[in-house]
Amino acid sequence: VQLQASGGGSVQPGGSLRLSCAVSGIAISLNIMDWYRQAPGKQRELVATSSRSGFINYADSVQGRFTVVRDNAQKVLYLQMDSLKPEDTAVYYCHVRYMYTDYWGQGTEVTVSS
Repeated sequence: VQLQASGGGSVQPGGSLRLSCAVSGIAISLNIMDWYRQAPGKQRELVATSSRSGFINYADSVQGRFTVVRDNAQKVLYLQMDSLKPEDTAVYYCHVRYMYTDYWGQGTEVTVSS
């Protein structure tokens, strides 16, 4: 199982970015997929969880601004981030727990600054 995250960058407050997580080795349609982030000096936190049924749960801090989209055919998980704030600055990771093992993407850095 491999996860490859991309799409990070620098953006001004109020801007948008779309992160991608390309997955190989498993069918994402059959698995719960997550996005996490880790800000400098802070613990890694859960941003959003996408269930097999399509239900998505968001952290309160990103509710209404972030959207998770799955492309099951292409095996890509997206995180559309709108109305970005400086406090969204972090390294973002995609994650899947498969067969009792946690798999992480390598992380993609997002910086929100004026």
